[in-house]
Amino acid sequence: MNNPVLLLLSFSVGIMVVIQGGINSRLGVMLNNSLVATGIALVMSASVTLLVVVATVRQLPTAGELRQIPAYMWFAGGVFSFIAVSLFYYVIPRVGISTAVTFSLTGQVIFAAVASHFGWFGMPLEPVSIKKIAGMLVMIAGVVLVKS
Repeated sequence: MNNPVLLLLSFSVGIMVVIQGGINSRLGVMLNNSLVATGIALVMSASVTLLVVVATVRQLPTAGELRQIPAYMWFAGGVFSFIAVSLFYYVIPRVGISTAVTFSLTGQVIFAAVASHFGWFGMPLEPVSIKKIAGMLVMIAGVVLVKS
């Protein structure tokens, strides 16, 4: 199995996604606008990130390293983050946080299996196996059970 500390950190991320999703979707309800809540959340996220970068990063990338980065990488991740966060804050008050997170996690697991099988996004290859397919089917069954 992988490093237990990294697995615990990954588990913690799941908890934080539920906490921030609940808080920020409620902010969207209180503001009567999920896009405003998304903007506030992403501005705060960028601000905290900038503070941590300033406090911890000792060496920035060189101009040569920056030029080697494909153009789409400068914006694609941010666009997907915006869409995912906006949809999350829009969906949670309408279907509930349990439903939103359960379906989101199922989508993540299925797409991650496909993406890692083909090594998309420069990730290490992790071929889909019968065991992984069984795990995904169990997860889908879990979604059905959670929602019934």
